[in-house]
Amino acid sequence: MNTPAIEMIDITKVFPGIAANDHVNLTVWEGEIHALLGENGAGKSTLMSVLFGIHEADGGVIRIRGKEAAIKTPNDAIALGIGMVHQHFKLVHNFTVAENIVLGLECRNRFGNLDMAAAEKKTAELSSAYGLAVDPRARIENITVGMQQRVEILKILYRNADILIFDEPTAVLTPQEIDELLLIFNRLKAEGKTIIFITHKLKEIKAAADRCTVLRRGRTIDTVIVKDAEEMELAEKMVGRTINFKLERKPARPGGIILRIEDLQAADSRGLPAVNGLSLEVRAGEVVGVAGVDGNGQAELTAAIYGLLPVISGRILFKGRDITRKSIAERIKMGIAYVPEDRQRYGLVLDFYLYESLMLKGYRKPPFAQNLIDQFDIRAEKGPLTRTGDLSGGNQQKAIIARELSLSPELLIVSQPTRGLDVGAIEYIHTRILAERDKGRAVLLISFELDEILGLCDRIAAISRGSVVGIVPAEEAAERRIGAMMGGVASPDWKDPVPAPSIRGTHD
Repeated sequence: MNTPAIEMIDITKVFPGIAANDHVNLTVWEGEIHALLGENGAGKSTLMSVLFGIHEADGGVIRIRGKEAAIKTPNDAIALGIGMVHQHFKLVHNFTVAENIVLGLECRNRFGNLDMAAAEKKTAELSSAYGLAVDPRARIENITVGMQQRVEILKILYRNADILIFDEPTAVLTPQEIDELLLIFNRLKAEGKTIIFITHKLKEIKAAADRCTVLRRGRTIDTVIVKDAEEMELAEKMVGRTINFKLERKPARPGGIILRIEDLQAADSRGLPAVNGLSLEVRAGEVVGVAGVDGNGQAELTAAIYGLLPVISGRILFKGRDITRKSIAERIKMGIAYVPEDRQRYGLVLDFYLYESLMLKGYRKPPFAQNLIDQFDIRAEKGPLTRTGDLSGGNQQKAIIARELSLSPELLIVSQPTRGLDVGAIEYIHTRILAERDKGRAVLLISFELDEILGLCDRIAAISRGSVVGIVPAEEAAERRIGAMMGGVASPDWKDPVPAPSIRGTHD
């Protein structure tokens, strides 16, 4: 590693009201895996957008392989061998894998016509060479998120990139897919590729990165050799304070049943069975976690509870009242809040101002937008007048959680609450979830992060193929046991807790 692949010297990028990058310095060596770590709004994505030509720097110098480079557009970056996989994928969903990969650089025959057989052959060869195992003919809308990310990787490899940028590459992946991605990183490194990946997850940095540069509030804090750094040290550099990785969780004092799901069946958007005879109860004053591999009915379960998806059969009861056919507005009014896993599709209106997104469900109440922005540390260039779509992914997530918790719900349904958040924000969100529990709220938590499930939940329901395989009290839970249940292996020594009485509503 004698030649830097990338040198970014005194990079400055100013947006109205905020210096996103304030004289940032970054050096990445040829053939290394380099992590870029920082809290939400630290300037990581902006810095990589400057490197890839999405934004043009207001000051500073970029050198690629020792030569000064003027990168004003993504085409400039691609010509220099730089490729970028964005946090939100840039794929055409009704196109095939091969069509997406060759888009813009299509294979054509001697008559100038599109040659899909050649495109599929090249895709298969590239996929095999890097061990990515994708089907060239599969449509994007029919493959998993993890496979879609592999398609994005193949897109930049097809364009001969040898400097690969990944923006929050694991934010939407399951634990198994994360492990596979880190193996792919190592294969790419072995092929001589240089990798930069933005992340908030310290375990991934320890598992994959050679070096790590830490940004905080738009400035470079330090660059460290990862094998010599402790996770706590990295966390403190990132947020500027000591982080409590293990929150103290008081013993739960569960009350009556707030949510009861009875033999629920629901289909996915394609009409295929997704929730199959699922039964579950959540009591006041407890957090019940749903653990499972992505695609086993979690999204359909939460959508059905909240009224976004019709129920085929079975019942959903809230405080003893059947809400199976109730509207979403009625459920909100009754005291049900929902943090969806897809923040952009279901959680926000991206063209709204931030204050409008924060007040979507409380427009009849006094405007507390600025209070929520301050309380949840939502980093917004123009405060309440920031366009919601201009927020970083992590700050969009904070906005949704702030809005839902401000409703003081009796039932809080939370799906992937800390996806894309830094350790400081995760600590805060976890504290708030436990605080809701301690106020006597019922919390249903869906997460692919087993550490999150084990750290927050009083009972854990493992789900497989749309059904609950078993439910384990927190004190009896262990990763191996939950992992086996997620794979469909029932836990024979589980004993059903004594049922609690339902809480009846005070209205019809």
